[in-house]
Amino acid sequence: MSALEVPDPADFAFACAVRSLGDGTLTAVLRHEWSIGTHPHGGFLLALMAKAALTALAERGEPMADPLAISAEFLRPPAIGPVLLRTDVRKVGRRATVVGIVLEQRGRSCVEATVTAGRLPVRRPEWSDLPSMPVEPPPRAIPIGGDTAEGEFNLAKGCDVRLDPATAGFLSGRTGDPPRIRLWVKPRHSAVDPYFTLLAGDVNPPVVFNLGRFGWSPTVQLTALLRARPAPGWLRVLVESQSVQESWFDSDATVIDSSGRLVCQARQLALAPAVS
Repeated sequence: MSALEVPDPADFAFACAVRSLGDGTLTAVLRHEWSIGTHPHGGFLLALMAKAALTALAERGEPMADPLAISAEFLRPPAIGPVLLRTDVRKVGRRATVVGIVLEQRGRSCVEATVTAGRLPVRRPEWSDLPSMPVEPPPRAIPIGGDTAEGEFNLAKGCDVRLDPATAGFLSGRTGDPPRIRLWVKPRHSAVDPYFTLLAGDVNPPVVFNLGRFGWSPTVQLTALLRARPAPGWLRVLVESQSVQESWFDSDATVIDSSGRLVCQARQLALAPAVS
């Protein structure tokens, strides 16, 4: 890239860039392109915080590591714009290193997380039981873009998301389908990597849309496990809920890469909109 070229804010790698202040604190900018309406996307925040934690470890001279797990509490939604990321290395180990991290804006904590770092497995799994999905989205898959029930899907500028219409009855007016959605996703401007798989675990429309519960569904708690480095190509994602009760619902995502390997599992507790 020449000095005159301006990075594309829809490029995932650029949007996840962090700048160190040299004392375990880093800065970043939350960009409109990685938001739903005016709310920065939860999966993107997870990826950004994991990137900040690993950057802080590298600056301390720790061995090269990958994100293995991240568990986050969403205290309040940050706004588009600059944020501060404070890290606290709580344990350095041979297999697992633990970093606490807080995303702050205007002096207030917005998201607090714990990141576990280590080395991702490289061998094939001894056993796995994964849902069957085509490697690539079929021709009838529906791209997500523009306005949604949660707000404008700005992520469409940076990633291509295709829904399986058989599992997205809300798009055709049905409201009695199970809270289960299948989709495919890949970044538009950069290669898929472990950080993008964190976003993939939360990129779906809320599964409660299939029950006629439309609107913003804020995440309260989100935990993701990274299982392997993804192969190039589309990521396949199955998201489903085990229980929707009053204002609460759970959402479990299984993310599979183009080679058929499990690369991410994500579970969250979220607030469901009232029935329309």
